[in-house]
Amino acid sequence: MIEFCFETEFELQDKKRYVEWLAQIVASEGREVGNLSFVFCDDTYLLEINQKFLGHDSLTDVITFDYSDDDVLFGDVFISTERLKENSYKFNSKFVDELQRVMAHGVLHLLGYDDKSDDDSKEMRSKEEEKMKLFHVEHQ
Repeated sequence: MIEFCFETEFELQDKKRYVEWLAQIVASEGREVGNLSFVFCDDTYLLEINQKFLGHDSLTDVITFDYSDDDVLFGDVFISTERLKENSYKFNSKFVDELQRVMAHGVLHLLGYDDKSDDDSKEMRSKEEEKMKLFHVEHQ
């Protein structure tokens, strides 16, 4: 099951389309969806999570908590819509592109991809692009 929760003024358009796409990302890596929750929030909400659970005192666009069991994915993905807006402005991209990139990024973390080293970051970025194409190809 894939669910969406909203802790801020944000409405995800065409939720069914996103559920199908996220499930396709997971299946494309040979895994199954158990229960994935995407929580859309503001900077303050995500900063408190970052401080409380990760000991970081900085803003971020996404935090992922992984509870997966073998090949079945379970997890929570927290996304700051304020960071997405800022990043879309900063990188001169569409908000929806930033949204999809960060959603894919969270799922990729659950699938075992990391972005701590330069090589890992390059692989993560490549995988984000690959998975974003699934959304656009699937739903044209």
